[in-house]
Amino acid sequence: MNDLFQHQVWEITKLIPKGRVTSYGSIASAVGFPNHSRHVGKAMGGCPADVPAHRVCNASGHITASCLELFTEKLLKEGVMVEGNRIKDFKKVFWNPLEEL
Repeated sequence: MNDLFQHQVWEITKLIPKGRVTSYGSIASAVGFPNHSRHVGKAMGGCPADVPAHRVCNASGHITASCLELFTEKLLKEGVMVEGNRIKDFKKVFWNPLEEL
């Protein structure tokens, strides 16, 4: 993974509106690498504090980050409901960067 890819991932992530979430795969597609969702996850692991990493989950709406409690708390503050490690009403709060940018 190069620096350009990483920065593109972070810039897309910064555009996710409060109260919405997207998936690693959607971000990968938005930066032109649709089969690189794992690389997006890796980029999110080292992102700066101003990148809302808590708004990114897997394609089925599960929070897979190691900081589940912190991400859940942040999402709840934004009005996104979480049950266990899964985002409730995932399809309703899903933000697709390819459609909304």
